[in-house]
Amino acid sequence: MRTLRALRTPALVPEPTQLTALPGRFTFDETTTLRIAPGAHGAAELLRTLLGPATGLRLPERPDGPVVLAVDPALTGLGEEGYGLTVGERGVLLRAATPRGLLAGVQTLRQLLPVEALSEHPVAGVEWSVPCVQITDVPRFSWRGTMLDVSRTFRSVDFLRRYVDLLALHKLNVLHLHLTDDQGWRMPVAARPRLTEIGGHPHGGAYTRAELAALVRHAAERGITVVPEIEMPGHVRAALAAYPSLGNRPDRRLPVWDRWGVCDTVLGVHDEALDFCRDVLDEVMDVFPSPYVHIGGEECPTTEWHASPAARRRVADEGLDGPDALHGWFMERIGRHLLDAGRHPLGWTETGTDLPPYFTVMPWRDSAHGRTAARRGHEVVMAPHRSTYLDYPQSASPDEPPGQPGAVVDLRTVLRTDPAPAHWSPEESARVLGTQAQLWTEYVPTGAHAEYLAFPRLCALAETAWTGRRDWPGFQARLRHHRTRLDTLGVPRRLSPTSVQGEESS
Repeated sequence: MRTLRALRTPALVPEPTQLTALPGRFTFDETTTLRIAPGAHGAAELLRTLLGPATGLRLPERPDGPVVLAVDPALTGLGEEGYGLTVGERGVLLRAATPRGLLAGVQTLRQLLPVEALSEHPVAGVEWSVPCVQITDVPRFSWRGTMLDVSRTFRSVDFLRRYVDLLALHKLNVLHLHLTDDQGWRMPVAARPRLTEIGGHPHGGAYTRAELAALVRHAAERGITVVPEIEMPGHVRAALAAYPSLGNRPDRRLPVWDRWGVCDTVLGVHDEALDFCRDVLDEVMDVFPSPYVHIGGEECPTTEWHASPAARRRVADEGLDGPDALHGWFMERIGRHLLDAGRHPLGWTETGTDLPPYFTVMPWRDSAHGRTAARRGHEVVMAPHRSTYLDYPQSASPDEPPGQPGAVVDLRTVLRTDPAPAHWSPEESARVLGTQAQLWTEYVPTGAHAEYLAFPRLCALAETAWTGRRDWPGFQARLRHHRTRLDTLGVPRRLSPTSVQGEESS
């Protein structure tokens, strides 16, 4: 007779909050049906969509189905995204307080199945069984995300959909899309077609409104919010190449920037430039229902404002201390526009004190800036570059492909990141929404390269953001099996020369 002591604990990533292994297994087969309570149909459809290609299982709905999916608002202890999962030999019960919680539970059920269940093609000869378990799982943080830079290197919509699927498997719930920068403008704006005609030409192309709307729907079906970022008032060379009148020297004609780094051309602060930003953001809000809209704000040289008569007039008219104060003035004007539209303005903070107090901020230079921002009353999403920037190499090995110089961000570094460290006060920690990783793409020419850099480091980020445990030996042990899941999904362990040189377009 088996005992609980002899049972193997499933290797799940991220590790659930509470998990008890039980004797026995439940097997999905062609006779398995679903009992779907009100509010659970989205999770049921996701389960069918994810399991169908490999297993061929249809999982129809029946009132007496052994696999039960239920939304129960009375389960308040599970929060917005938590779930309870009980697997017995005769049935499965997945419950949550909200439909989003059920979506997270579906991903756990998917990981409990044999790794072949992740295949995109039919797999024969596999028993589709899961171990009996009792799981109660509630995330530590509400913001568990990754930023993907599609401005410097364009990624196809097919790649973005696949990337969303990979994030969802790990219960990451935010895809922050960096859509514009000096090197490219990827967001279509009907009233400003040259933004994508001129600004979208280098390094790939641009998306259509329909493509982005479909991506948002695809992500929402998996419990993921797509947060758009439109950079301003710096990192705008692509926009100025398309519309020179938005800049500080309207008579100057500039190409889209073909170098990396920080360009010193920035938006002007005249009314036309401000109206442009508001019009763009109105269209962005039409496409992206995210409560948060990111407007950049970082690395904005003020040299042009010092030299511009129009900018100096603005300083005088507004009673500002000097041209350097125009950055805060600009962010206040644009931030208020988002607030008036019912959205939360989001920006990169250089110091923790440089954005209006109602902004949600992403500290990227130093973790201490996050604490400074929290003390000011900001909501905070931690993004310190030395532990969350995935364009840094994963190791110091000479076999690593070229990456951002200056640091190594290895797997253990990501795992030990604590978005709200124990020495912070309860009030400071309460203002931390969560954390996210950043994948800037100056050194990432292909989709395969992007996936190689993202995984397994995003597995570590998911671990620390979901349960907050940083058990390195335990994580390594679970990751050994989880790596076979990534193999089945085609996530590369190594890069071919083609992937490094950029000969593929995805």
